[in-house]
Amino acid sequence: MQTSAFRIAIPEPAIADLKERLARTRWPDQLEDTGWDTGTEMSYLRRLADYWRDGFDWRAQEARLNRFAQFTADIDGHNIHFIHERARGGHGIPLILTHGWPGSFVEMMKIIPMLIDPASHGAPDAPAFDVVVPSLPGYGFSSRPRRTGTDCAAIADIWAKLMAGLGYDRFAAQGGDWGAGVTFRLGQRHAERLLGIHFNTLPAWLRRSGIEFTEAETAALAVGAKWNEDENAYGHMHRTKPQTLAYGLTDSPVGLAAWILEKFRSWSDCDGEIESAFTRDELLTNISIYWFTATISSSIRLYREARFNPNRLESGETIAVPAAMACFPREMWNPPRSYVARMFSDLPRWTEMPRGGHFAAMEQPNCCPRTCAPFSVPWSEDAQHLVKPSTTSTAPYQSRDQGDAWEILHIRKTEMARPQKPTTYSNNPAADYK
Repeated sequence: MQTSAFRIAIPEPAIADLKERLARTRWPDQLEDTGWDTGTEMSYLRRLADYWRDGFDWRAQEARLNRFAQFTADIDGHNIHFIHERARGGHGIPLILTHGWPGSFVEMMKIIPMLIDPASHGAPDAPAFDVVVPSLPGYGFSSRPRRTGTDCAAIADIWAKLMAGLGYDRFAAQGGDWGAGVTFRLGQRHAERLLGIHFNTLPAWLRRSGIEFTEAETAALAVGAKWNEDENAYGHMHRTKPQTLAYGLTDSPVGLAAWILEKFRSWSDCDGEIESAFTRDELLTNISIYWFTATISSSIRLYREARFNPNRLESGETIAVPAAMACFPREMWNPPRSYVARMFSDLPRWTEMPRGGHFAAMEQPNCCPRTCAPFSVPWSEDAQHLVKPSTTSTAPYQSRDQGDAWEILHIRKTEMARPQKPTTYSNNPAADYK
């Protein structure tokens, strides 16, 4: 696998165009007594749009993101953007983290330093990780699929090839939202290569056919059905007519922001105050990546792909990989443990988190690393050769001090093979974001 070094470098004309579009926004009206009940509240959005135009410093955020070692790789016709940070002390456990929608790779920025260097973040006895954070195809700086077929199963296959190309025969995987779907498919299709899998979301669509639900499971599914009725209009649009929606969101930065912000507020543990969970800069950095890369259209098409190839288990099928689940109280839907246990042959750890919502790594970064880093594997002598010591220096991404340490999941002892070939990087940095 050939990789190329990558740095984010948005052209100045693109930044100027964004500001001009924000200044020319044609605003709708809003009922005086509805607030956020009918969607993104206009007075808040106006204030945020003003800040986006006059106060937000994209170059500062770009520089912070560029502190992380980024690369691209061509795999199965896709140019995949990814962060690859090695454990500071060497011999890190390989871990791939997958984001979802409407997030991006920036969801993981706060926890990467904790995962690669736990000793410097108050956890000297915790395992360190070699962390890989790819952008899903059609998201951020990864290329946009040109034909149908890039569903979670296809992405899982791409991830497996990416990790093999980086020299990791065995690895662990974690995900929420679409990242959960991809991680699920990794466990289903590449079990022999997985040390373990971890989820902070398992939506109701990860169900197995041909089973009878318990009373508790039926009640939980009813909660999911109610959420679907009240909150999932966006998902139905994404699954059915994403192209129609894409025109407006690709042309209007305020429209794009409204579509994304409402989900960050509704799905997070913020009690209605979105900036109690995220800073304005965090919100706008994520939205700006969607805007500058023009990937809102390609990102939401993943919903349609999943509609035609859903993530399901057949009757009697289970995932033969050690699995763990962290349940956050403000997640859109939390399944009972019995429901999840039917899907996995080994579910040794289940954690009820005290706070947090859908965007776990962003909302609770100091709770997050040890559950997002759930794989404490006893290393064999051969396993010590799995990774090389880091040669890249990356300054930590600043985060808020929020919360408790996450538990470490002890996965059963696994013998790991040596990598088949070393990783090599080219010296051709990619400055263009397209």
